[in-house]
Amino acid sequence: MLTKEKMPACPVATTVALIGNKWKLLIIRNLLARPWRFNELKKSLDGISQKVLTDCLRSLEADGIVIRTAYPEVPPRVEYSLSELGASMRPILASMEAWGLDYQKKSNEKADAE
Repeated sequence: MLTKEKMPACPVATTVALIGNKWKLLIIRNLLARPWRFNELKKSLDGISQKVLTDCLRSLEADGIVIRTAYPEVPPRVEYSLSELGASMRPILASMEAWGLDYQKKSNEKADAE
């Protein structure tokens, strides 16, 4: 979690600090549906490197958004899921999806008119 000293004064800046990169948003989008294993996430996120995925998951876990569950099996199995805090971002991503769909529709209509 962000410490009080590192917390931006602006609440929008706080949200951007936590989830403001493309990969974190796409990871959260996937985890809203169900828990995922590392390799599943990597395959579903075209273009993400293993290092970037690892760094994003660690950061999201440190901020309390993602839960990492390691199962004591052979071979080891690790799943990532959203915490209650992470799941509370569902309306944010739903609003972003709705806005994106509207933008795509308007862009397509404009392109068709030209």
